[in-house]
Amino acid sequence: MKFTTLLLAASIPVVKVIMVTLVGTFIALKRINILNEDGRNHLNKVAFYVFTPALVYANLAKTLTLHSFITLWFMPLNIFITFVIGSILGWVIIRLTRAPSHLRGLILGCCSAGNLGNMLVIIIPAVCKEKGSPFGDHDVCLKFGMAYASLSMAIGSIYLWLYVYNIMRISSSKMIEEIEGSVNGVIEGSLSISSRNGCEPQLQECSISEDNVEGPGSNKFKQQLKMLAKKINLKRLLAPPTIGAIAGFIVGVIPPFRRLMIGESAPLHVIQDSAFLLGDGTIPTVSLIMGGNLTRGLKGSEVHIPVIIGILIVRNILLPLFGIFIVKGAIHFGMVSSDPLYNFVLLLQFTLPPAMSISTISQLFGAGQSECSVIMLWTYAFASVSLALWTILFMWLVS
Repeated sequence: MKFTTLLLAASIPVVKVIMVTLVGTFIALKRINILNEDGRNHLNKVAFYVFTPALVYANLAKTLTLHSFITLWFMPLNIFITFVIGSILGWVIIRLTRAPSHLRGLILGCCSAGNLGNMLVIIIPAVCKEKGSPFGDHDVCLKFGMAYASLSMAIGSIYLWLYVYNIMRISSSKMIEEIEGSVNGVIEGSLSISSRNGCEPQLQECSISEDNVEGPGSNKFKQQLKMLAKKINLKRLLAPPTIGAIAGFIVGVIPPFRRLMIGESAPLHVIQDSAFLLGDGTIPTVSLIMGGNLTRGLKGSEVHIPVIIGILIVRNILLPLFGIFIVKGAIHFGMVSSDPLYNFVLLLQFTLPPAMSISTISQLFGAGQSECSVIMLWTYAFASVSLALWTILFMWLVS
């Protein structure tokens, strides 16, 4: 394949995302005022509770079978490795740049979670249809490539909503605790001043609780249990996209459910079709929200240039290099088949820009929306070039 052909095939999906994002920025401007802050919050909830779960469910239910899950067992491990390495490198960025606490979850998320579905869904068909492709017949390439991309999207969404969602929730809660602590400090200071002026605050009566009657060891154990129960919140852990992934896994793997819902001859195929229809709204909706948040980021953002540079280095240089060693090593030790298209998808999973759902999560918790938009703008702008270059190298490696 020619260099220009590969460049276009790899750059077009990134350019599409950037263009839709800029539309969101335009309609969020004050003089246009179509996508104001309240509108973005409401639209974000629709994407979180409706569009994203439908997208994850529909792709996983259609793609995943028990046979494919056993055959493609290395893909979940490969994606898990991208999250682990990205998290370690993100932690290094946090330590080097001394990033504020409320942005640490965002940095870890952008370094660990790549756009494992949306980008592949666009890149794979573009690469398959080009003449001289190392992946053989167009129809066969498209069939298996879309299966790999759909499975990648589903598994990536499970990891993202189990891991990134919770670390960003914890990071945003720390910011709230810091604000509350500063407010409490001001209140305590004012009470101290009042006390020195002769105005003693009203004291509460002391009462002996059951915890005080019991021994200190028992009391400490109870406190630890309460803290653990508070941290393990199933309602927060089972986010709507995670529930969609569980439902898709059940329908895809269990044959009776699959025969009932998957395929044009299935009695309840209308449910699957409706899920695809709703899921198609995910990418444009999230892109518009991200563009709308960018209006805040352009006015002033707390994210520093070293943080942006660090994320760009991680996602565009370090992770792809790690990916080459890991995938080639897996092939060498017989953990992965020699299928060029499958190996190509595994390599691409290390190279993609951050997942757009990170913007949805930052909007949900109200922390780092403008910073997230700035980071996304730079990472996707650089990905339009770096992704094309890595795609050329990967196709040469697997051919």
